[in-house]
Amino acid sequence: MRDQQTRPIFRTSKLEDADGPGLNPTRTPTMGEIIAARFSRRGFLKGSMAVTAISATVSPIALLSATDAQASPASAFTFPEVTADVDADHHVAPGYDADVLLRWGDKVFADAPDFDPLNQSEAAQERQFGYNNDFVGFIPLGGADDRGLLVVNHEYTNDHLMFPGIVTITDGEIAVSEADETRVGIEMAAHGGTIIEIRKVDGKWQPVLDGALNRRITARTAMELTGPAAGHARLQTVADPSGRAVMGTINNCAGGVTPWGTWIMAEENIHGYFMGTLPEGHPEAANYERLGIPEATYAWGRFHERFDVSKDPNEANRFGWIVEVDVMDPASTPKKRTALGRFKHEGAESVVARDGRVVFYLGDDERFDYVYKFVTAGAYNPNNRAANMDLLDDGTLYVARFHDDGRVEWLPLVHGQGPLTAANGFSSQADVLIETRRAADLLEATPMDRPEDIQPNPVTGRAYVMLTNNTRRDEANAANPRVENAFGHIIEIIEADGDFTATTGTWEILVKCGDPKIAEVGATFSTETTVNGWFGMPDNAAVDSDGRLWVSTDGNSMGDTGRTDGLWAVDTEGAARGTSRLFYRVPVGAEMCGPCITRDMTTFFVAVQHPGDGGEDWEGHGRPSYYEDLSTRWPDFDDAMPVRPAVVAITKQGGGRIG
Repeated sequence: MRDQQTRPIFRTSKLEDADGPGLNPTRTPTMGEIIAARFSRRGFLKGSMAVTAISATVSPIALLSATDAQASPASAFTFPEVTADVDADHHVAPGYDADVLLRWGDKVFADAPDFDPLNQSEAAQERQFGYNNDFVGFIPLGGADDRGLLVVNHEYTNDHLMFPGIVTITDGEIAVSEADETRVGIEMAAHGGTIIEIRKVDGKWQPVLDGALNRRITARTAMELTGPAAGHARLQTVADPSGRAVMGTINNCAGGVTPWGTWIMAEENIHGYFMGTLPEGHPEAANYERLGIPEATYAWGRFHERFDVSKDPNEANRFGWIVEVDVMDPASTPKKRTALGRFKHEGAESVVARDGRVVFYLGDDERFDYVYKFVTAGAYNPNNRAANMDLLDDGTLYVARFHDDGRVEWLPLVHGQGPLTAANGFSSQADVLIETRRAADLLEATPMDRPEDIQPNPVTGRAYVMLTNNTRRDEANAANPRVENAFGHIIEIIEADGDFTATTGTWEILVKCGDPKIAEVGATFSTETTVNGWFGMPDNAAVDSDGRLWVSTDGNSMGDTGRTDGLWAVDTEGAARGTSRLFYRVPVGAEMCGPCITRDMTTFFVAVQHPGDGGEDWEGHGRPSYYEDLSTRWPDFDDAMPVRPAVVAITKQGGGRIG
């Protein structure tokens, strides 16, 4: 996801401003250096090959495994591609329908007020679909995939697209007026998430507004801190001396659905919600600096002291966690599961290992930060949902170290082991989890290029790490020639013996992203990838029931790549490995989020986030976009309506499996 610093006023398409502040102070070799060393050891791309077009277009794995690949089947995908481009609308592959299911402001309850963009209120927004839908999950109700609960994260708000009359332009420069308390209340209500029942009627999905399980979660929803850090003094505040009760969740980016049918909300860029200055010599100073707190992007601290660190120094420690929600009980209290660590969480996708334990893969979305996984201590019980409800309070959190010989090692973040001792400021496991980043620094984990979604594949026993980009990496070499990794890449992890709980494994590069026809970019899509098929900035991912990988992106634009973000199908096996094709693309200015495919593979739910947030580089607009002068009015295309983030349901015309 885009760095929170740039969000609330105007998104910038300049990648150097979009990939996070980069706060890791360690000197551990970066992933770029490790990739270079690895392929240097293999003797790959030496000599004249390094400067040929082959070095920019052919996957290293395809070259290294050519004999096996020749005997393998062709692409697992057969749909005709959509054309890569930029315009005001969304587009899906021929033969498919892309229907808007839920938009910002739509009713979540039968008695909710109709959306009125000129008369918004906090009370109305609390009963309407929130803003900037990110993660999307589907939890079936019954045996078939024609009825279920849609769970959706609402990550953040874009004031300049939401509210009329707040933007001024002077000499071509734009500014947003200071938020008042009313606007802040609407923003807080537009955050969080939505649970809503949906069902298929005559082949098309529609919300069930009188669904008994429908629910809105916001920045004011009461929540409980659980696990090893719960109750610790560093989580205690004046309002909550217990250190166990916290109000709300913020910046919920990607997420997950557990095998037992609960919803995971990941708290990502929390730093932008806090303002003020810690008291001189406060013990949390280094901890907060490592997370970029405070950033003061939002004005919430002006009206709610808990978001002002000078007045409530511990409140920020109560954010940056994984939140679990029991969707089957609308009166349940969501739980912040501290055992999974505190950092800028991008998702928590899970898989049941062969011994029954559950493994969650976690990315920390910051330049030069880390890849994690959490392994539950207890085993999943498919016959007793209640027995699984606290599995996330006990287990081991690991951080990844990638070696240049192709090994990956999972290092346990356990108090008392290695440097994680009182001598280094960790008096308990609670300290390790509150300062997960610093603990991982001391373990010399591998700094990565913005780890976002990490998607385990239960069919193949592998996991795919989306690394969006890192424009501030400055190492260059023949095997990894990009001085600045502007377009990102995807790492494939192969756990030892196919066991997701393993503490060792191997890794490969699936693709390095960008335009393959530009040799200096160094992209490695297969030669079968068309002009429409390549992409940059991988972000979220999904694996369908056949084990096929789908990748959505964040950062493509007319200025950066000449195309919008979208959803691409990527082959991971055989001769077609590294081949990508475009299935769906979003309107100008939008980010593609939340790809979620049903078990029967007949519906793909996707989230279109911040449409219209940009347009300066697109000839169809050519200037900044804001409420009164939007680059698109998707999805309504009604002059009385602003642009609206929305969830889209994609189905095959006439029915059938997708892809």
